[in-house]
Amino acid sequence: MSEVHVARRSRLRDRWAAAGSEAALISRSANIRYLTGCAVPGAALLLGPDGGDTLLTPRGPAAGGHTEPPGDTGGLRRLVLPGTASDAAVAAAGLAAAAGTAVLAVEEHDLTVARHRALAAAAPGLRLTDLGCAVEQQRLVKDEEELAALRIAAEITDHALGELLESILVGRTERHLALELERRLMDHGADGPAFPTSVATGRNSGLAGHRPTDRRVEEGDFLTVRLGARYRGYRCRIGRTFVIGPAPADWQIELYELVFAAQRAGREALAPGAEYREVDRAARQPLEAAGYAEALEPCTGHGVGLEIGEDPQLSPTAMGKLDACVPVTVGPGVHLPGRGGVRIDDTLVVRPQADGGPELLTITTKELLAL
Repeated sequence: MSEVHVARRSRLRDRWAAAGSEAALISRSANIRYLTGCAVPGAALLLGPDGGDTLLTPRGPAAGGHTEPPGDTGGLRRLVLPGTASDAAVAAAGLAAAAGTAVLAVEEHDLTVARHRALAAAAPGLRLTDLGCAVEQQRLVKDEEELAALRIAAEITDHALGELLESILVGRTERHLALELERRLMDHGADGPAFPTSVATGRNSGLAGHRPTDRRVEEGDFLTVRLGARYRGYRCRIGRTFVIGPAPADWQIELYELVFAAQRAGREALAPGAEYREVDRAARQPLEAAGYAEALEPCTGHGVGLEIGEDPQLSPTAMGKLDACVPVTVGPGVHLPGRGGVRIDDTLVVRPQADGGPELLTITTKELLAL
């Protein structure tokens, strides 16, 4: 267990202790990994008032690439629950009550109503309060170790996409191309894809979250690809659009240049102190002015890290301002029903202008290539 994780738990402890809680129960898996470096399905983390923290897991040592903390380093002890059906969060509540805790802060946004009731039933004398999104807020600003993992994830993603563009594409299905991209991510050292890879061709191109089908790539198609690598738990996203054939049509050039300009405006708006909604507005405005307001997604971008859709959300109603060292995606897009469309996504790290402005992690060309 690194000193980084000990310091993260200490900062969180100061926060919930100041709010009047005596202990905290962390149930969200990404938050547990952030605070311990451990990724075991079904685990729960009980944080005590004096740094005596306990990681509860419902089974023995994890397999299949899951990471676990080494022993009791940093005051974190490991408690393996008997049986595979045990709920670690419920067991943690019972453990807190047995230790004499009166007030336990829990992540209500991560608990179902049934699970919350189970916690209360396991420790009827325990008062449960809401920890809120305190860990997620602490995760917003990344340290250099986290940013280094994101850079490697982006580099892997760029390599995988670059290799695909050198292969023959016509006649291959969206599904086949998506599977090949995910294999290439693994070949270059990824733990796995950051999210389900999307390959969209022809009339499907430009659709956000399109699930690959058996449609085959044809001459004249737009080809939209969105993918990302997961490396040491950290995830990035890239989105690019290409044209299949010797040259793009006029309407394809016009639409691509419009989306490219919008994406560039969003990237250039990233700066410490910039409001989330102003970054969204910068990218959204050129597309709205061109008459595509109804075709736009609710968010222009979002944070990335241990999850692909973290805070902050770059949307018209989002409240808050960017900090330095916050990684985000910027990815506007337009889809024309029956014809196709364009999406361009990048992962960037917010930096002040004195440090060169936003740091671009995904560097595959944004030129409209004819493949």
